[in-house]
Parts: sequence; structure tokens; C-alpha cells
Amino acid sequence: MVTFFEQLSRRLNGWVEFLVVTMGMSMAAIVGIQVFSRYVLNHSLFWSEEAARYLLVWLTFLGASIAYRRKAHPGVDLFFARMNLPAKRLCLLLVHLTSLGLFGIMIVGGWRFAWFVRMQISPALAIPKWIILAIIPVSGVVFLVHCLAFMTRDIGGDAGDA
Repeated sequence: MVTFFEQLSRRLNGWVEFLVVTMGMSMAAIVGIQVFSRYVLNHSLFWSEEAARYLLVWLTFLGASIAYRRKAHPGVDLFFARMNLPAKRLCLLLVHLTSLGLFGIMIVGGWRFAWFVRMQISPALAIPKWIILAIIPVSGVVFLVHCLAFMTRDIGGDAGDA
């Protein structure tokens, strides 16, 4: 049975993957145009470096959430593989609760920091910096949804597949 959180996690991850691909292609295009403009036309685009940097920040946070969803982060499961099922479930519960705490800190702390810099403007693009820093709480919410999907599956289901 697919839970509500699993469905939400899948859909959300699909949108995030699309966004990451779009931003990655945009960043590559901006950098390519900047290189062409600088070395062929002898004219530098003043905004391109800042745009590429901010896209890279967003790509990093959103890409990490995709890796988390796909369980692509490295891990050491030497001890976990040797545990019995009740010990695995307890271990998974502790891991998921710790992860939820971290994602909560990302959401609350990221929101506070974005609010703190809300009046600052980026120099080249002239956009509010809170927009750039909003990726911290936004990605925290994405991570949280994925974690809740993992929790409902792992704790209620087969912990041996985790």
C-alpha cells in the first residue's frame, strides 16, 4: 500500500528533478554565453557570474534532496545488516527522528536567516537576497516530506529493505 507521504514524496521529487534539470541547463547556458561574450565579443556580462552562483546554490540543495530520496548518499551498513529486525526498526526510527530534527532546523533556521536578510539586494541581479536564501527552508520541507515517506514505509513495513 502506497501511503499519502509516499505519493507526495514521489510527486514532489518529480517536480524537483524537473526544476534541477532546468536550472542546470540554464546555468550551463549562462556560463557558455558569458565565455563566448567575454572571449569572442570582448564584452563581459556583469550579471552572469552572480546568476550562475545562485543557480548553483539552488542546484546543490535541491540535488541533495533528490539524492536523499533515491538513497544515493553514501552510508556504512556493516552493523545494520547484522541486526535483527526489531533492532533494525529501532535504529531506523532513531535515524529518521534525527533526520526530522535536522530538517526542522533547516526550515526554522533557514526561514529566520532569509527573514534577517530580507532587505538586502544582490549587487548584479538586484533581486532580494531572501529569494536566494529561501532555498534553505524550501529544501528542508522537501527533505521532511521524503523523511516522512521513509518513516511510514520503514517503521511500518520491512526494515530489511532499508
